[in-house]
Amino acid sequence: MRKKIFKRVPSISIVLALSFITLIACSSDSVDDGVLEDIASDDSSTDSDDDEIATELHAAYAAFNTDAVTIYLDGSEVVIETTGLPNHETVYWGEGNSLYRDEPDVDRTPSIMSSNNNAVTIRVDATPDLSGNTVATDFDTIGIAVSGSSIFNDQEGGGALDAAAASLDWTGAHIGPGVYHYHLEPKAFSDDDDNLVGILLDGVFLYGRKCSATGDYPTDLDASGGHTSTTQYSDGEEEYHYHIINEVYSTTGSYLAFAGPYQGF
Repeated sequence: MRKKIFKRVPSISIVLALSFITLIACSSDSVDDGVLEDIASDDSSTDSDDDEIATELHAAYAAFNTDAVTIYLDGSEVVIETTGLPNHETVYWGEGNSLYRDEPDVDRTPSIMSSNNNAVTIRVDATPDLSGNTVATDFDTIGIAVSGSSIFNDQEGGGALDAAAASLDWTGAHIGPGVYHYHLEPKAFSDDDDNLVGILLDGVFLYGRKCSATGDYPTDLDASGGHTSTTQYSDGEEEYHYHIINEVYSTTGSYLAFAGPYQGF
């Protein structure tokens, strides 16, 4: 709080002095209140000027499965709501479903799609902030794939993915904990190509092992599997994005979808 400063008044009489002091005090309060109101008004104006509001969704969002995913802008963020149910075949749909795929070699987890609540909602920056520190991924949904299902990292239940590799279906996914999710390159919609895989929690898009700018595997990826170049959705502009790294992961015989860390937090 601002301190009030009073000038010393020569003593003529106690009454006059007290009256004068009271007059100055009242006047000072009035001025200070007015100044504070102006400052508050100016601060509010500055804050609103600093908030950049995106006016349209990135073109890549058009590639998402609209039967499962709803995407919309909310100020400077993109809200992604999904049922979590993929638009491709898997053993995890369960027998009797039109998308059920018989996979006798998969050590299936007990759950199937019809008995799970796979719905997920995430919010990401419409324009990723790449100026901060990198952040490690967590043991839950780290992004949403174009199919509508979740993307997880290279861990399973806080341990190495190897222990759960036998339960992964033909497209590198399984159920547990909770939702159907991909750990590996999702061959149902990205198999050794430059296709869009999904969006991660930091607002950065994830693509397949190849780069559309060169038609080949990128050689300039950072520790997160990211680099800056044009993509098929960037209208000729270069932008930072991730790729599935072209290195076979352990005993799975496939490629990790994303291990982290995030670059856009």
